[in-house]
Amino acid sequence: MAFDGCFVTGTDTGVGKTLVSAALLRALAQHHRRVVGMKPVAAGLIDHQGQWISEDVLALREASSVAVPAEFDNPVALPDAMAPHLAAERAGRSVAVADLLIAHRALKEHADVVVVEGAGGWRVPVNERETLADLAKAIGAPVVLVVGVRLGCLNHALLSAEAIRADGLQLAGWVANAIDPDMACRDENIDTLRRWLPAPLLGSVPWHTPTPRPGEIALDLPAAWR
Repeated sequence: MAFDGCFVTGTDTGVGKTLVSAALLRALAQHHRRVVGMKPVAAGLIDHQGQWISEDVLALREASSVAVPAEFDNPVALPDAMAPHLAAERAGRSVAVADLLIAHRALKEHADVVVVEGAGGWRVPVNERETLADLAKAIGAPVVLVVGVRLGCLNHALLSAEAIRADGLQLAGWVANAIDPDMACRDENIDTLRRWLPAPLLGSVPWHTPTPRPGEIALDLPAAWR
C-alpha cells in the first residue's frame, strides 16, 4: 500500500512534536505534491489576528503545502492548556475518536499525505474511555516517536515504543530532540536508544535557541515514504 501519512507522538508533552511534525511536512513535500498536517485535538489557544487558535496548528499549516478547512485539520480546539479530556470538560465539549476519524478521512480527500500530531504522550485521554492511541490505531498509520532527550528519556522512550507496538502499530522511526542544555551524557543516551529502540533514528535535533525553522532540521525519511 502506498504511503499516505504518519502519526507523530512523543515521550511527553513539550518534547518538540510540533517542530518535528512540521519538519516532516517540509521533507515530505519534496516527494509528494499535497501534504498537510493535522492536530486532531489542540488544548491551549492564542489570539492570532482576531482568532483564537493553537500555535501548534499555525505551525503545521505553515509547513503544509495545501490549505484545508479548519474543521478538518483541527476539529477540536480547546481554550485551556491542559490534558484534552479536562480541557474539553471545562469547555463543555465532548470529544470522541469516531468524530476525529471522520475529520481525518475528510482531510485525506484534500491531500496525498497527512501528518497527524498527537497531544502529550501516547496514552493521553480524550474522554473517559478513549485515548489518542485509539485514534492512532483507527488510522493505522506508521508512528514517529519524538524523544525529549533529558534525564529519564530512556525509560520514557522504551515504554512508549513498547506501548505503540503492543497496540499493533509500526514504530517507523524516532527523532531525538535535545531539550535540556545541561543534560549529562546526552550523546551516550542517544546511542543507548539507537541500540534499544526497534526503529531507526530519523534525525537528531541539537539543543537550540532560538528554535530552528522546520526546514532547517534534517530528517532521513524511510525509503517507502519518498
